[in-house]
Parts: sequence; structure tokens; C-alpha cells
Amino acid sequence: MRHTVSGEPAFTLGIEEEYLLVDPVSRDLVADPPPELVEALEHRHAGSVAREFFRCQVEVGTPVCRTIGEARTEIKRLRRSVVEEAERHGLAIIAASTHPFGTWRPQKHTDRSRYDQLARDLGVPVRRLLICGAHVHAGIEDPNLRIDLMRQIRYFLPHLLSLTTSSPFWQGTDTKLKSYRLAVFSELPRTGMPEEFQSYGEYESALASLVQAGVIEDGSKIWWDIRPSARFPTLEMRVSDVCTRVEDGLTVAALYLCLLRMLWRLRAQNIAWRRYRSVLIEENRWRAMRYGFEEGLIDWGKGKLVPYAELLEEVMVLVAEDAAALGCEAEIAQARDILARGTSAHRQLATYYEALAQGVDEAEALRRVVDWLILETKTGLSEDPPATAS
Repeated sequence: MRHTVSGEPAFTLGIEEEYLLVDPVSRDLVADPPPELVEALEHRHAGSVAREFFRCQVEVGTPVCRTIGEARTEIKRLRRSVVEEAERHGLAIIAASTHPFGTWRPQKHTDRSRYDQLARDLGVPVRRLLICGAHVHAGIEDPNLRIDLMRQIRYFLPHLLSLTTSSPFWQGTDTKLKSYRLAVFSELPRTGMPEEFQSYGEYESALASLVQAGVIEDGSKIWWDIRPSARFPTLEMRVSDVCTRVEDGLTVAALYLCLLRMLWRLRAQNIAWRRYRSVLIEENRWRAMRYGFEEGLIDWGKGKLVPYAELLEEVMVLVAEDAAALGCEAEIAQARDILARGTSAHRQLATYYEALAQGVDEAEALRRVVDWLILETKTGLSEDPPATAS
């Protein structure tokens, strides 16, 4: 059960996930899926299912949820619907931020004016954008508070990314990165870690300059790792890969929400998280991209590398009060399970190299990774939620 205190932001929640459509026989991407598939989903879930830049992609977004429990119900319902509709059309979906061997050249972009303009403005980089992410919106009504928390939570974005990595492959190659998605995304402008804004007015001024110069129409074309939403009174976390297991995504969403509440709680006591230069935060971002949680992150307060498991335990202590207040203690505790079994990236790589060790060729090993992703994407969609402390 959720408990709020006077003056607390709404801390409502919205989750967006992007999926890839694949042929269960070839295991390759479906460059031109039947239009009836997405049309059926749009009819079934008006406003909650959308076409993405490529036709082989489907995006879902929950309505505003007051609790993690509500978010679980909604994201499972939407993911399950996409699975069922894809299967009805002889296809499958995978929740992964890159396809293990799919290539961008054959893909067709969705016929919409926004996407046509992106293709004209950005050229090959947007044509290479064959990646999927997961975005978490946290409801924060006060715009200045939104900006202040955006500045502070930047420090924790690498910690969140480390729990979500699902893009180790790119066009059939083990990239040696756990999140190659962000490397692809970095080819676009206005991506990466946002600078430190001291007020919403500062952010609005920067945005107005870009709009006045004619390079963008609005804030929806700012694609930072975290941003004030252009459509909602929310702070939108965009750094994470899409989690193949739906419950892993809910754990990360809960952790994000709890970190924001912890920072708000400290702010109410006139305490701010220690400021660190962007170059230091970016170093941890790179480590999360490269290694996930395997090689640890730098604790800049201590000035040394620390095993990720230690950092996670410290974070869990920091947000214990907030997890209790938001009613998501069970979800936060499940972060340890992600470390124990590995993220999607770890398990994709294990599947691939186990197949090679059995004597199959690289193409067959990659197909087995897709088979694993198809099954794992459906894992937990009909299971009961984790038990929550009363």
C-alpha cells in the first residue's frame, strides 16, 4: 500500500516499451509486417499502442499508474496483447534493444510525416536506428522540481542502465558491449547525458533557442538519457535498454521512482545529492554500456571502482524508506535476482557461446538467441506479482 506525505509530488508512473517483430521460422526481422497487425492493436488499445520509426517495431505505453502494481497490470496486458496479435499473424516479438543479427538496410520506415521528416533531416544515422528502448515517466507536477531532480538523478542513470542491458549484438557480431544500443543512438544529435540546468527557466531558454533557430519543433526531439517530457508533467528516464523479462523492467521502474523520491525527501531537508562533473558521470555511463554490472562502477565519493553488488546494496538502503512509502519493496528486492541470473545481454551471450561450444555455426547460434528471446519475452506475463510486505 502506498503512503504519501504532505507536499509530496504525485510520483505517478508510466512505462513505454518497444518491441521487434520477427519471423519465427527465419528468426529475422519482418521488414514489412501486415498492416492489419498494428491496426488491430491500435483498435484494441487506443492510445496505448503506436507504430515506431521502423515497421518492424511496435511501441506500447501504459496509462498513468498510481502504483507499481497498476503499472504491472497495464504493461503485462499490453505486452501480452502484442504477443497474441503477432502470433495470430504468424509472427513473434522480442523485447530486446537490438536484434542479434538483423540488419538496418532492408528495413522500411513507417509512412508518417514525422518519420519522413526524421529520415530527411538525419540521414543514415536515423536509418541505422534499429534499436528499442524502455522509457519510464515519473509524475512531478512542479517544473522546477522536475529540473532539480533531473540534475541530481543523472548520477544514478548508469546504475539503472546496468540492470537493463539487452543489446550485446549488432548485425550478427558480439560487440563486446552489453548495451550497444546507446552507441548507435549517440549518432543522433541531442542525445546522451543532459547538462546541469539550475531551473526550468534555463531549460526553457535552451529549448526556445533550438526552436527559434528552426532545428526542432518542440522538446520531443530532445532525446537525452533523461528529460522533462514534452507532453506530460513527468520526468522521463530514457537511458535503459528494454528488459526482456517484464518483471525486470518493473524492478528498474520502481528503483527509478524510489531514487527520485529519495532525492525529493533529502531536498525537503535542504540536502542535495553531491554534485559531480558530467565527465565523471559519463565515465560510469560508458562502463555500464561496456560491462553492464560485471566490472563495477566508480564511486566518485570514494574515488575508486566498487563492485556493482555493493553499490546496489547501498542504493537499496538509501531508498528503503521510499520503497515502503511507494509500496514496491518486493520489486526493489528483485534487483538482486537480476544480478544473480544476469541481464538479458548476459543470457543472450551465454546462449550464443553455449551453442557454438556444441558445434553449431554462428548463424545457427544467433538463431538460438532469437528463440531464447521469443520465449523469455513471454516469461511472467500470466504469473502472479511478487509478494509485497503489508
